[in-house]
Amino acid sequence: MSYTVRMFARRAGLAAAGASAVFLLAACGGGSGDDAGQAASSAPSGASASASAPAGATAHNAQDVAFAQGMIPHHRQALEMAGLAARRGSSAEVKSLAARIEKAQDPEIRTMSGWLRAWGEQVPQDGATDMPGMDHGGSPMPGMDHGAAHSGMPGMMGEQDMADLEKASGKDFDRMFLTMMVEHHQGALDMARAEQAKGAYGPAKKTAGDIVTGQSAEIAEMKRLLGQS
Repeated sequence: MSYTVRMFARRAGLAAAGASAVFLLAACGGGSGDDAGQAASSAPSGASASASAPAGATAHNAQDVAFAQGMIPHHRQALEMAGLAARRGSSAEVKSLAARIEKAQDPEIRTMSGWLRAWGEQVPQDGATDMPGMDHGGSPMPGMDHGAAHSGMPGMMGEQDMADLEKASGKDFDRMFLTMMVEHHQGALDMARAEQAKGAYGPAKKTAGDIVTGQSAEIAEMKRLLGQS
């Protein structure tokens, strides 16, 4: 075989080997791409969404329900007392406080009622003063004040308390209103702190925090008006 023929055969063999190598590399590269695509497609589609959604933002528990169902009638009684202050009070400071109580608590009633409806839970009827799931007992024991015996909700006034407040006027009303509202607010703080500690629903826990902040400041203001430290 001549030198020219041998060189031609050798070049043909090298070309074939190079083509085979290119084919194998392309096949390997394509396999890696497919594996990466399969890995990406197998990742949970909601992983990033779940990570961005804060835990407890929408979930609620029994404590959240009890908080809303209890705080609604509690707020309603505060609004009733505030309405009396606008008509029967004598102090401009007392009337201003009553107006602020109405401004803060009326929207909270609507908000909490919306939560309960969204959860499929019962919204307390207007005029109801019982906290669901609590033992309300019977008549007050001798020596027990009406507020402590009423409904089991901390700080709630009894029927006689409210009747006495409705009859009062002037400075007597102011003193009675402030004394009763301090007790009422302190009860609301107990309920709000329980929600902060045991609740799961983010907006409810935030509302509880707002109640603690706002009503703590109002308690200090009312004690000052009463001449208490």
